Amino acid sequence: MSTTSDIDVVLREVGPRDGLQGLTTFFPTAEKLAWIQAERDAGVREIEVTSLVPAHIVPQFADAAEVVRGSLAMDGLTVVALVPNLKGAQRAIELGVHKIDFVMSVSRTHNLKNVRREREESIAEFERIAELVAAVPVERRPKLAGGLSSGLGCGYEGDVPLDDVRLCAAALAQAGADEILVADTVGRADPRKVEAAFRAVFAEVGDIPVGAHFHDTRGLGLANVLAALNVGVRYFDASLAGLGGCQFVPAATGNVVMDDLCFMLDSMGLRTGIDLDRLLAVREVIERTLGATQMQGAVAKAGLPLHYVPAAGRNT
Repeated sequence: MSTTSDIDVVLREVGPRDGLQGLTTFFPTAEKLAWIQAERDAGVREIEVTSLVPAHIVPQFADAAEVVRGSLAMDGLTVVALVPNLKGAQRAIELGVHKIDFVMSVSRTHNLKNVRREREESIAEFERIAELVAAVPVERRPKLAGGLSSGLGCGYEGDVPLDDVRLCAAALAQAGADEILVADTVGRADPRKVEAAFRAVFAEVGDIPVGAHFHDTRGLGLANVLAALNVGVRYFDASLAGLGGCQFVPAATGNVVMDDLCFMLDSMGLRTGIDLDRLLAVREVIERTLGATQMQGAVAKAGLPLHYVPAAGRNT
């Protein structure tokens, strides 16, 4: 595995959670773990492996505990679990995850539909979670990320006021977030909007790392990544083969394709620590269960360019 000093941009795989949450058929536990292991072996250092929600709400995650335990056995992997509330955070701590990804929406309507709370209630819940995490002994204390869904547009309300994004980010940072993640949950963002939003968030949260989660619903995912890079973002979510989307909003399909994003960054000379050939081979694990029809990706279709030299192997 690459060390931190070898990395220019950190890519976090969210497919085992975001990519699978909307499936009506159960993705076998063994295959989830095979996917996670294969990506870890390809050099992906951080994976959101599941969501700690009740199985009757999202049956896909009925095996969450088993997936977390299996992932924790993989050397060099930061294991992340998404939680919507205090109960989920308590379970995450009991399981021993390395990072808790709390989710709320900047859009009031989306927050009510997604976690059934007003935004102010979600912020108060995050404050309780931060207190809980702070009480955990340092040697097993997880990092706490504050995720802002619909931070760049809402499928119900349309544009989201920039002040709302800024104020929500500031509230989570003040409560004790170790990092902030801003998500274009329904694929409404454009590069100009991205730059404005992330500049505003950086100004609010100081030295706290800020990450981005983009969807490619309308073909602007990689362009939005570039815009975020231009204002200093160095942490990005993506999903292998572009799996996923928001099940609460019609047509909110498609995370940024991990393999295409990795190729773009690598082509630009930015090191991700990921072996592109091995990453592309991981698609075979997903295809065993899902088939090829749901899988996206330009690089997987065209292949790497002839005589391509990865960023880590170039003379600088």
